[in-house]
Amino acid sequence: MCSNYKKYICPLTSKPPYVCNGCEKLKKCTLQKSFYSAATAQKEYETCLFESRSGITTTEEEVLRLDKIISPLIQKGQSVHHICSNNRDIIMHSEKSIYNYIDFNLFSARNIDLPRKVVYRPRKKSNNNFKVDKSCRIGRTYEDFLTFMKENPDTSVVEIDSVEGIKGGKVLLTILFTNSQFMLAFIRNANTSQSVIDIFDDLYLELGPDIFLELFPVILTDNGSEFSNPEAIEFDKLGNPRTHIFYCDPSAPYQKGAIENNHEIIRRIVPKGHSFNSYLQKDISLMMAHVNSYGRKKLNNRSPYSVFNFLHGIVTLEKLGSEFILPNDVTLIPKLLEK
Repeated sequence: MCSNYKKYICPLTSKPPYVCNGCEKLKKCTLQKSFYSAATAQKEYETCLFESRSGITTTEEEVLRLDKIISPLIQKGQSVHHICSNNRDIIMHSEKSIYNYIDFNLFSARNIDLPRKVVYRPRKKSNNNFKVDKSCRIGRTYEDFLTFMKENPDTSVVEIDSVEGIKGGKVLLTILFTNSQFMLAFIRNANTSQSVIDIFDDLYLELGPDIFLELFPVILTDNGSEFSNPEAIEFDKLGNPRTHIFYCDPSAPYQKGAIENNHEIIRRIVPKGHSFNSYLQKDISLMMAHVNSYGRKKLNNRSPYSVFNFLHGIVTLEKLGSEFILPNDVTLIPKLLEK
């Protein structure tokens, strides 16, 4: 029956423009016809667009993470606005999104736990964007970076970025010292601003102010929301300056091309789309030991580990928890992290 049905369909509709509009044989043709209708196409487009923007666009893991943070605070009588304002570096979602998640009953807390919400009529759409504070880029643009480097030409640059596994899962913070191509990577449970701040605070304590200032005079990064609180990284908890942060131009990853190229080596071990959820920091440290022990042509066939050792010494490497892998033992395939 299916084969007989195909006999009644014009073969010309199987190639562009796929419709019978404008066909010279239209009046005499007895086969089944296909026509293009602008009104119908527009209606289908609007339906598709509406459906794509409806519902929840986050993962179950991310909802569970938010629930652990937000629901206990709501149960204490705190408002969503208060929670979002004081935990913005952990939540990383707009206030509107949090209200939507509560409306969809995705959290342990419910609308009934928000005493003012239950007496309000539904509000008109409003913009409650606080995820990325655009003012953080003032004085920290890529043009400002070039000006700073022109005035301080001997200053070494550190590039930082995030490497995602699956959406909503664990994510890496990568730190590349461009003069040696030596790279650190730290696993984080969520891609939040606070997780980045915590890592730099830990490095500051472990290395001490003198070594930290030597290693991190300038940091260049992209416009990801996890890097949207630069002052918390630029200053220690006592308000002492410890680094300068600058941002690449939007959609210009080539401006920090060194770290992007090094990510390609990480992807040999953990292919793109593969989850980081099963890995611990010791697994990531092992991976980076192999990456940093891999010789580079641009380093005259020396490894980033050896160059970094020459520049900063073995004591600093030990504080960073890095180790050297013999050249013939370097492994850059997924088998390295197989359990």
